[in-house]
Order: sequence, then C-alpha cells, then structure tokens
Amino acid sequence: MQSQGFPDTGGVTETGGRVELGATAAETVEQYEPVLDATLAYARRHDYIGPDYGDGLSSQLLQALPFENRVLNLVVQETVKRTPIDVRPLFRVECKRNYKGAALFAMANRNYQQLAAQDIADRGVADLPFDPEGEADRLVDWLVDERITDYSGFCGGHRHPIQHLHTKGVPSDPDIVSTAYAVRAFLQAARTDDDAEEYAELARTAVDFLVEDLNYREVETGAKVDYHMNHPDDSYTVNAAAIGAHMLVDLYDYFGDEEYRERATKILDHIATAQTDIGGWPYRLPASASHLSMDSHHNGFVIEAFQHYRDVLGSDRYADTLDTALEFYREDLFDLDGAPNFDEENAYPRDIHASTQGILVFTKEGELELAERILRWVLANLQVEGEEGRYYYRKYRHHTKRVTLMRWCQGWMAYAMSEFLLAVADADTNASTVVNSMESSATETEAEAQALAQPTTDGGRPPDGTPSDCGDETDSQS
Repeated sequence: MQSQGFPDTGGVTETGGRVELGATAAETVEQYEPVLDATLAYARRHDYIGPDYGDGLSSQLLQALPFENRVLNLVVQETVKRTPIDVRPLFRVECKRNYKGAALFAMANRNYQQLAAQDIADRGVADLPFDPEGEADRLVDWLVDERITDYSGFCGGHRHPIQHLHTKGVPSDPDIVSTAYAVRAFLQAARTDDDAEEYAELARTAVDFLVEDLNYREVETGAKVDYHMNHPDDSYTVNAAAIGAHMLVDLYDYFGDEEYRERATKILDHIATAQTDIGGWPYRLPASASHLSMDSHHNGFVIEAFQHYRDVLGSDRYADTLDTALEFYREDLFDLDGAPNFDEENAYPRDIHASTQGILVFTKEGELELAERILRWVLANLQVEGEEGRYYYRKYRHHTKRVTLMRWCQGWMAYAMSEFLLAVADADTNASTVVNSMESSATETEAEAQALAQPTTDGGRPPDGTPSDCGDETDSQS
C-alpha cells in the first residue's frame, strides 16, 4: 500500500498512518474550497437539472414519432452520446434531474456545510454564500418524493428511458446503483440531523429491494445480485454488485444488523474470486458480454466497496485482493500526471468520471497527494476555460467533448472534491493532535526526569505521583 502525503511539507509525519502532513494542508483547503463553491453554484443555478449520460431517448422528436423501433432508438441514443459536439438541442432532448446525481449533490452540500463549520472554528469565516444544509435537505426530500414504488423496498432509478441491446429500460425501472447512492445520502442526513431518523428507516428497506427484487442468490463462491430489473440472464455486472455490497455495509454500519454484513461479505467473496491476474475486473462476467473491458471508473467502484468493508468492519479479509487491485488501478489506470486512462489498454477517452472516482479511491486510501494530482489534472484539462467550477465530459486524443453533464461532470466533481477536502482538513487536524501529543509527551518526560533527579523522601521513594523503578509487584503485573 503506497503512502503519500503533501510534498514539501516541512511538517509532521504520522509514522503509524498513511498520510504525511504539513503546513500545506490548510493551504490546500483554501485553494480548492472556492472551486467546490463554484461547482455547487453552477448546479444551483440550474436547479441540479441538465444533460445526462445516455439521455438521448428523451428526445422530443423521437417521442413524437407514431412508432417505436429498437434500432432507431439505439442510433439516436448513441448519436447524442458520442458525437464530438453536443447535439441535444438539435434532437430537443429534455433535461431532467438525475436520481443518483441528486444524491451526489446532497452529500456534497452536506460535506460543504461541514467544511464551513471547520472554517468558522479555525479561521472565523462566518458568511456562507448559500445554505448548504438547506440544499441538502431539499435534495433528500426530492429523493424521497421521486422514489420508485410498488417494489419490496426503497429503490430509485434513472429518469430517462435507456435502450439496451436486447431490452429497453424505462424510468419506472429501479436499479441498485441509483438506490445505493440515495441510501448513502439518507444515512448521511440521519447522522447529521437528530430529526431525520425517518430517512434511515426508509433506507433500511432497500435491503428488501436488493434481496427480493434484484434476485440475491447464493452461489458456490459467495452470492450474486442483479444490476436492474431487466438485466440479461447470461451475464453479471460486477461493479453494480459491488455497489450493492457497499450499500449493505453502509446499513450495517448504521444499524448493526449482522444480516447486512453477512450478505455483503458473500457478494464481495464472489467478486474477489472473479479478480483477474493483473488485479482488475471486467465490466461484466463473462468479459465477452460487454464492449467494456477493465475500464477505470467501474474498477474504482469495486475497489471502493472493498475499502469500505475494510474500514467499517476493521477486517483484512480482502487485504490481498485490495492490494493487488490498488496496484493495478494506480499503475495501469492513471498516468503519473494524474490523467485517467480509459482502461488497461487505452488512454483515451479520458473521462471526468474516471478522474472523480480516482480522487475518491485514493482519498479513502490516504493517498492525498495522488488524489490532488488527479484533481489538478481535471482543473487543467476538463474545466471550462474562463468558468471556474464547470467541467467538460471527456478529452479525446484530438478533441474534447464540450458538454457539461450535470451528474457525470458536476455531481461527481462536487462530491469527490468535498470528500477530498474533508480528508485534507481531518488529516491536518490529526497532525495537529500528533504535534500536541508529542509536545505534551516531551514535557511530561522532562518533568519526570526532573522529578527523579530531586532528593527523595519516605524511605527513598520519589514524591507522590512520580513512577518508581521498583513499585508494588502486583501493580507492575496489572
């Protein structure tokens, strides 16, 4: 496991941890917090509504046709998704608020509130440009209102129809990924607001959706769970199952129900057995079932699930799996300058979602310097020139896809930056604690030495409160 911190710190190293910290930690927060502010401001101006990945079937021209054709659906959907310029206005694609995107923004806003509280405590910064907690509450309430009903438990899904090769997904079809991120937002709200316990209770019912509706089933190597209701029977989506396991660990962490831990363990056991020799996972099993190989952000999802299991349960059950995966992720899916590679064989297209997932993974791993390097690459290559806090979707070898996707670009950047900045701020606080502890320890040691050097009384014993070299035998063994 690599241990990286901030370069040129001249500060204190906590040798028992994974982070090297110094004076630049506070400067890092001050440098990037305005970027996070601008990122959230862009989303607020648009009420968190905007273009989305795979939203081509929301074309009003397509929907106006008196017939429906699978091939035509695919052509329009992929044209909107893949053309070098944004053709959504041409096809009159209706912009909507993405369900998972709303969860990301809710968590980013609440993280911003926590950062602001630290600013007030540390620097006396009291004036906020907006009410982040109010924004988070509004988005969480929207997630509750827009949930998909008539299933076994809480669930959510994309709000655009999506044409798959063999089936068509509709907005009333829930999936585990959208559901899991909403669950995270609900639990975050419940942890920070004593009056929000109903969010946690609603989130808890998502287990029933996973088990009953997404076909949780035990297999020889663990357990499987489907991605969504219309998933083909002949393949298995690895990262979606990992996100489902992450959700179960989230709920175990909050409620302590052993059933959630056991089911998460079985899902991750199966995923661990599917790891390739080089450390990554294909998008689907078998690998031939998808055009995607070991692409970056989906592998990041899988790694994050194993990290979360380790951190919440304090378990090294998947230590070897995680070490191998992180080495592959770090060495094969990112360049030295922080640029994300698309997969294990192709650098391009360099996708902003791959960058944000890298920031999240390396932040969780304590590799803050590498997380910052990725962040710097995004700001230099995918931030819209002259418009701080707004980002483009992808950088190709010879052009950049100049469209800002509200969830894919803004939501993920806001969430990843907020998690990174909280980690930096926490690391800085911990370093200060280490410094104070070291200074206190040095003072105590010096005082003890001075006390031992003083003349003794009471039969040669040191003064009261000073340790003796030869105390009571029972005490020395306790």
